[in-house]
Amino acid sequence: MKRAFVRARRPEHKQQRREEILAAARDLAMASGVRNVSLGAVAEAVGLAKSNIMRYFGTREEIYLILATEEWHQWAEAVTARLEAAPADAARLEASSDHVVAALAETLADRPLLCDILSQTATTLEHNVSIEAARTFKRAILAVIADLGAQVARATGLTVGEGTELVSVATAFAGILYPIAHPSPTLAELYAQDPVIAATCPDFLPTLTRALKALAAGLPTLRED
Repeated sequence: MKRAFVRARRPEHKQQRREEILAAARDLAMASGVRNVSLGAVAEAVGLAKSNIMRYFGTREEIYLILATEEWHQWAEAVTARLEAAPADAARLEASSDHVVAALAETLADRPLLCDILSQTATTLEHNVSIEAARTFKRAILAVIADLGAQVARATGLTVGEGTELVSVATAFAGILYPIAHPSPTLAELYAQDPVIAATCPDFLPTLTRALKALAAGLPTLRED
C-alpha cells in the first residue's frame, strides 16, 4: 500500500527521500537486474506514487546514472587501495602489470551491480535522460578513468594514455562479458542440459583477466617511434 504523499520541504528531508529512492532502486537492481526494474517498481518499493518519484528524478534512467556514478567511484577507491598495497620494490614490469590487471579485474568481479550497470549504460541508461544528467554523468566517469589511468601508468611502464586505455577497456569489456557469463534462466537451463553448449559460456574473472593481460602487454608494442 502506498503511503500518503507528504511533500518534503526542508532540504534534509528532500535529501533523505532521494536517498530512499536510490536505495530502493539499488536493492531492486541487485535482486532482479537493472534491465528488469521499472520506475513503477521503484515507486512501489518506496511506497510512493510514480508521479511523486518524478519530483526527485526525471526518469528511471537518471536514477541509475546516479547509482552508476556512485558505483564507479566506489570501484575507483577499491582499485586505488589495491594499487597502493603493491610492494614498493616491485622490480619487474611484468609483475607490476600483473598486479594492476588483477586489481582492475578482481575489483570489477567483486561488484556485480557495477558490471550490470556497465552492460546497460550505452544501450539504455544513456537514453531518456536530460542533457544535464548526461553531462554530469560523463564528466564524473571521465574524471575517474583519467585518475585511474594515471595511477596505472605510475604502477607500470605504460604511458598515461595507455593506462587510461587499459582502464577504459576493462570497464567496457566487463559490461560486455558480464551478461554472457551470467546467463538468463533459459540459457542456464540449456547449459545444464547441454554440456557442449555450456562449455562456450565464459567464466567472468579468468576471461577478463586474460584479455587485460594481453592488452597491457600489447599496448607498448603499438607505440609510434
